[in-house]
Amino acid sequence: MTIQAENLPYLSAGFLDRLAISTSDVVDEIERQISGQRRGEVWCAPKAVVRPGDDRYIMATLGVATEPRVLATKSLVVNPRNAERGLATLNSIVTLLDAETGLPLAVVDGNWVTEKRTAGLSAVAARRLARAGSTSVAFIGCGVQARGHLEVLADLFPLQEIRAFSRGKASRDAFCRMAEMRGLTATSCDTAKAAVEAADIVVTTVTLVPEPAPFLDARWLKAGVFVTMTDLALPWLPESMAAFDRIVIDDLAQEAQMSKPMVKPELIVGDLTGLVGGDVPGRQSAAERTAFAFRGIAVGDLAIAGLAFLRAKSVGALGA
Repeated sequence: MTIQAENLPYLSAGFLDRLAISTSDVVDEIERQISGQRRGEVWCAPKAVVRPGDDRYIMATLGVATEPRVLATKSLVVNPRNAERGLATLNSIVTLLDAETGLPLAVVDGNWVTEKRTAGLSAVAARRLARAGSTSVAFIGCGVQARGHLEVLADLFPLQEIRAFSRGKASRDAFCRMAEMRGLTATSCDTAKAAVEAADIVVTTVTLVPEPAPFLDARWLKAGVFVTMTDLALPWLPESMAAFDRIVIDDLAQEAQMSKPMVKPELIVGDLTGLVGGDVPGRQSAAERTAFAFRGIAVGDLAIAGLAFLRAKSVGALGA
């Protein structure tokens, strides 16, 4: 299929939602592409980050797959000043090229991809590190990423209740109403400790800009908990991280190139590729405290954008 640049399809969030891509579709495709890296069928570069020093966070990822034969590049800007403009704080876009010819294939809504791949990466880890019977989830941060995680975790686990804490009461209350619409008991908490101390699963999605001061203590957590940290573990008190029995990160090679580690290297037992490939064992006991800390990896964006492209193609949205 050859697409002229002037006719390049744009896959909007509304269109992508109508494709009804399921949680299992998302998680399975991320796992497939992670495994593809080991087979020499998928290639990804470490994410590139620019911080201009004015609270903007600018990032790009690059990944190439054999099947589908695509090159996916995501460009993203986080700017807290967007709120004053009536815009989302985070905005991004994914461009897809044919990985053989370099010809353009499509442009994909990057915010949709980011939400799906972030929750999807957490789900890949949760499948192996959380207790299968987990019924309660605590959310620290109640924005877009929290909503994406609620959707995925409700599909994977027999959830009964959520507890939520965020700086903004309006977003917290809205998130609780969303959980109640799913039939879950929802509690809006006045403190982070009250939210997390009894939870089976904890999700932290604290905004990265401006960089948050640590306020979460892993020693509050009960035995058997699984925590997923989408926010580079920045909200967690570094001195408390040893309370976890095992911590997995998304990519050891990528982390080695970063100027500031998310977690002390001696506390890390491996990465997501090792977890999916079986080199890193899953949960070892009901009482084990486990955590997944991640920056985001290109293979996640590649997997979700490629999946969206194939699904759009299957319904005839991309022409012949």
